[in-house]
Amino acid sequence: MPVAQSVKLGEGVRIFHPDMVNIYGCSLGDKTTVGPFVEIQGGVEIGKNCKIQSHSFICEGVSIEDEVFVGHGVMFINDLFPRSTNPDGSMQSVEDWTLVKTVIKRRASIGSNATIVGGVTVGENALIGAGAVVTKDVPDYAIAVGVPARIVGDVRNRDPRESTSG
Repeated sequence: MPVAQSVKLGEGVRIFHPDMVNIYGCSLGDKTTVGPFVEIQGGVEIGKNCKIQSHSFICEGVSIEDEVFVGHGVMFINDLFPRSTNPDGSMQSVEDWTLVKTVIKRRASIGSNATIVGGVTVGENALIGAGAVVTKDVPDYAIAVGVPARIVGDVRNRDPRESTSG
């Protein structure tokens, strides 16, 4: 599906292989890049100078501030109690669930294949390790890894020449 006309694109946005993405009803800030096989749903706001790598899913209710890196295959969740049906057996519809919002603060980095559960805030300059499952807020500058993610350090204490997951 190509990029829908409902998408608000900032200046210099680059979408690699626009025929291989599903992007609708969202906004992408200036100079943001989006890789192939990405879905960005309606209502999502992505800031300036962000990198969204391939195979990531960014659902309604997610807000990503400026200069954020989202690694390959990152998944966001916006429903804390997903169900196919209601207790009476009827199929759930949009009216039957509660949207849970998530915020990714400026300059945060999320490693490949991480999962960000709805309702959390990932702090400014925080680093989420590859494969982490973030179930609680991550403070500014924190390094969070594991399942569930736990704080293991502070990015200000790292040698900037060290490689990071992505």
